[in-house]
Amino acid sequence: VTLLNIIFILVSLTFLCSRGNEQWRNYVLIAGNELDMYQSQFLELRQRLLYAEKENKKRSHELSSALDEIKHVVAKRMNLTNHTGLLHCWLFILCVCWKMLNLTRKLPMHLTNMYYYLPHLREYEDAIFPDIIFGRQRTGVSLVTGIPTVKREKQDYLINTLHSLLYELSEEQKNDCVIIIFVAEVNAQYVNRVAESVKTSFPTEIQSGVLEVISPPASYYPDLSNLKKTLGDSEDRVRWRTKQNLDYSFLMLYAQPKGTFYLQLEDDIIAKPGYIQSIKDFAAKQSQEWMILEFSQLGFIGKLFKSEDLPLIVDFFLMFYKDKPIDWLMDHLLWVKVCNPEKDAIHCEKEKAKLRIRAKPSLFQHVGIYSSLAGKIQNLKDKDFGQSVLHKAHNNPPAKVDTSLRIYQQYTLEKVYKGKGWFWASAPVAGDYISFTFLNPLKVEKYFFRSGNMEHPGDKLFNTTVEVLPADEMLRKELVDNGGKFNYPATKDGYLTIGAFENGIAEGSVDQSIGKIQAIRLLVNSDSPVWAIISEVSMLIKTF
Repeated sequence: VTLLNIIFILVSLTFLCSRGNEQWRNYVLIAGNELDMYQSQFLELRQRLLYAEKENKKRSHELSSALDEIKHVVAKRMNLTNHTGLLHCWLFILCVCWKMLNLTRKLPMHLTNMYYYLPHLREYEDAIFPDIIFGRQRTGVSLVTGIPTVKREKQDYLINTLHSLLYELSEEQKNDCVIIIFVAEVNAQYVNRVAESVKTSFPTEIQSGVLEVISPPASYYPDLSNLKKTLGDSEDRVRWRTKQNLDYSFLMLYAQPKGTFYLQLEDDIIAKPGYIQSIKDFAAKQSQEWMILEFSQLGFIGKLFKSEDLPLIVDFFLMFYKDKPIDWLMDHLLWVKVCNPEKDAIHCEKEKAKLRIRAKPSLFQHVGIYSSLAGKIQNLKDKDFGQSVLHKAHNNPPAKVDTSLRIYQQYTLEKVYKGKGWFWASAPVAGDYISFTFLNPLKVEKYFFRSGNMEHPGDKLFNTTVEVLPADEMLRKELVDNGGKFNYPATKDGYLTIGAFENGIAEGSVDQSIGKIQAIRLLVNSDSPVWAIISEVSMLIKTF
């Protein structure tokens, strides 16, 4: 209910009441009763409009002030005997307005349960609603992915993780998913810095709604300073894992109404190409009821849930959020659901395995070294992930390769061209180039260049064009003199610019009227903030 709507209602109903039209007054009473009938619809809308709660906070305050003024006016006029009917109507209007406001504040049952487990929230009505920094409030998708991220002492992995998750996604897949980055910090400066970093790295995905960035209100967290030490953990570790449980719970409840499945990840992983389709295929072939599908054997990485199960899961987490780590709590929940205390542990594990089904090979690998827990080093690796495919080989024609970039160690241009490795170089600057000069001029039908790879998806070429050098010297001279031909702009040294890198990839066809090609060049047009990897080079040659 917006301030404009309320003002309109006030003005309209005041006019009706002042006219003393009893018939219209009855109509208003009926309308007021119908508000109760539509309560459930309002509650559903309330879930989808969580973000509006924060955006409209200022308006709500203004509205409250306005209604206070109305109360004041009504109280004054109550003393005037000749306006009793109008005053009663004003009081009725006031009651209807408050009823409408209160109705929009009611919460679904699984959210109100939070007040039992986190009683401090009763003093902070808005504490269970996130601050939404960026997002299109996308709903109705198949897969919702949640990634909590916190400030680390030494190294951040979030941007590389997002690059990996978005790597090679089709437009259809992007339209049917949403990735929620939950910045689980209350320092506004840090939260905004992370959000801006995501927006700068992925402007298209932010604009389209594939990515959302949210954070919790500071009042969401209870006092974590005097927690009981359990499991032999230090005070810092108990505090860390307790907050982590609260973070997962907040994120899951926010994600719950957005899609069919919810995928839990962490901010320091890489994903295998095609992971979304693999997840959908594995879920579709399950013939029995399940609660978790696991796509990694590590911790709480790669765990898939049905969104309809999330309220129950979060309830359980919040009951025991101070007692044990999140993955242990998940195991206990499965025990409660299916294990028989009168039978042995082997039987229990078999029953739990029916609800928690493991997919192999793993689709996600943990790559972080520095934990979000200060001072903790963790070299955890999923053995079922296998070797990462970091380059793709093609049978390219014989050519001389050259580059102005500073090559890193053994990652030479010759290796990627011959399909024996990938090319890796320090950050390019404007004017840098990578060239492939054919030993014999050839008719090139298509070209394909991929920058970045699965382990370093952010090391891409940006603002880089694809140029071809015609073998015909007369044509090259004409290009230099006239500045272009075949609808392609020409460079001063006779190259035609036929394409450019977009999101790390350059691909296209070559106009056959250009004739045979002597060389193909990649030209960097501006300084890059990151190193550059080329992991795939393909030249499709026309044969006669």
